[in-house]
Amino acid sequence: MKHICKNCKTRFQGNYCNNCGQTSDTHKLDFHFIWHDVKKGLFHYDSGIFYTAKELFTRPGNTIREFIQGKRIKHFKPISLVLILATFYAFLYHTFNVGFFIQENSSADSQKFLNFITTHFSWVTLATIPLYTLGTFICFRKQGYNYVEFFILNTFKASQRLFLRIFTFPVIFYFDNSLATKKIYLAYYICDLILTYWTNSQFFNKLPLFKILGLTLLSHLIFLIALIAVIAIISLFLRDFSYDWQYFITIFKPNFLISSFENFCE
Repeated sequence: MKHICKNCKTRFQGNYCNNCGQTSDTHKLDFHFIWHDVKKGLFHYDSGIFYTAKELFTRPGNTIREFIQGKRIKHFKPISLVLILATFYAFLYHTFNVGFFIQENSSADSQKFLNFITTHFSWVTLATIPLYTLGTFICFRKQGYNYVEFFILNTFKASQRLFLRIFTFPVIFYFDNSLATKKIYLAYYICDLILTYWTNSQFFNKLPLFKILGLTLLSHLIFLIALIAVIAIISLFLRDFSYDWQYFITIFKPNFLISSFENFCE
């Protein structure tokens, strides 16, 4: 039976238009259509958001590589996914009024900066994707991928970080405004690095693991340098926000991480 596509007017046989992919079954819009669309996009375990979440925590590098190579129909689109997760995470933070960091003996400007980072973590995650991509592109540029493909890789990684924080939000809420916040922060930071290395080890599966580890750490260092440079440049234009940037830079110094790790192990 021949159909005329209601989207592009092409004549075709079968269930889908061979020109644009529109389905031949375009029945009247009703509540059943809305429920089916929501269920397919959000709740199907073999497609949509849940499928992508499962893949990002079971075989992250492999599934991202397959997506870039063209196996995409089951996945939620990466840009849309990170936008939805970022919006939902921001909703959780502002709804429950979470202010995650408490730093003893820190200036008001330092605390103000940290509060901004934590209460706007979702949007900071979006804004830092190009910076993560810069580090990945520089370190792994010989692996045959272009900048946009590295951008998609890091978009999935951003979704991975957002999924982690959404899944563990009860922990964040429980320890909000407590002395354990520094340990929670360090635990998240370590988890992010582990997830990044695990994803890279699968995605760049033709490289030796020790080389992937070194390039992953180097790409993260490039990201941190780029992030500090961007913040410094922005601070020159936003002089009203006189943050204590020297304090901000110290959180990336080894002695801070070492002391945080010691506190974490206490």
